[in-house]
Amino acid sequence: MKIEVHLSQFKKMIGLSEKIAKKNMTLPVLSCLLFEVGKNFLNIKATNLDVGVEISIPAKADGEGSVAVPAQTISSFVSQLTDQDGVVKMELISNNLHISSARSKVIIKTVPVDDFPSIPRITEGQTTSISSEILIKGLKSVWYSASISSVKPELSSIFVYKNTDHLVFAATDSFRLAEKKVKLNQSTDFDDILIPFKNVSDIIRILEDVGGSVDIHSNKNLISFESEGIYLASRIIDGTFPDYKQIIPKGYSTEAITLKQDVINALKVSNVFTDKFNQIKFIFDPKAGLFEIQTKNADIGENNTRVDAALTGDKLEINFNGKYIADCFQSIDADSVSFQLSGSNKPMVIRPASGDGTFMYLVMPMNR
Repeated sequence: MKIEVHLSQFKKMIGLSEKIAKKNMTLPVLSCLLFEVGKNFLNIKATNLDVGVEISIPAKADGEGSVAVPAQTISSFVSQLTDQDGVVKMELISNNLHISSARSKVIIKTVPVDDFPSIPRITEGQTTSISSEILIKGLKSVWYSASISSVKPELSSIFVYKNTDHLVFAATDSFRLAEKKVKLNQSTDFDDILIPFKNVSDIIRILEDVGGSVDIHSNKNLISFESEGIYLASRIIDGTFPDYKQIIPKGYSTEAITLKQDVINALKVSNVFTDKFNQIKFIFDPKAGLFEIQTKNADIGENNTRVDAALTGDKLEINFNGKYIADCFQSIDADSVSFQLSGSNKPMVIRPASGDGTFMYLVMPMNR
């Protein structure tokens, strides 16, 4: 079996797939990439049993076959190659993969392919086609709000569902909630799905540079994404996402509108003086025209930072986890943000001041 591929494509696809392969003492083949060679293509596969990817690239091949190569070894070698190395040639000889470029030659010991798990294909269930931009924007806007603990799987997931002409992405760890609505350009069916948080980073990394549309297939156990020679399958969670609409305040008694960057800068200063709980105090005083962020650390000192803002409503002092506040600004494209509150023990809602309604972030207050 001999094969020849362009270095640029090969290098990129190895980089995308090798992070899925994980070290596994009981099943060493899971730490490998599976190369499947056909007449005019090379398929690169990787799986950790929770998520799997298959990437196909054009190739010149003499013969067909498959070989499992340690992912970290092949990735470390290929990442050192430059454009001057041109094409990559590979040949399987006596269970060793001989790889050569214009300037380098290596021999990598392979692993038997018999135990490499198949990456499941969804033959029945729902099929939807959406823009890759919509998919990635939705996931990136909320996934940091999911719980990193697997004790409650429904909280350690991204909830995706359709609401009229929008696809809605939501995530919560019970202390904060992010919701992003992305408008669909065409009518499409989409069943409610819970995507495991730990798989979302792989989905984003592999699909964010894909142009055009992504075909999404799903059933009760799996969801798959397919576009431009890339097939990605992920386990989904069988559970019920919390009915989060109930906790979103219907109105507010205090509001502050300010420039997003001013708040980010103030939080950076305040972060120097936060305690081990990342606690910050927000002070809203509309009559005095005051919006101030305070932090205090018994071992370091304290900080008061004023932020220019347009304020309305009641005076209010309230504590939050500063990290939770800072996290949401990556999801807001607008220059100005709105902070809406309805009392000292009620959650704060952060939205773009433009009021387009596509992003909402809710944070629960901290008790002293």
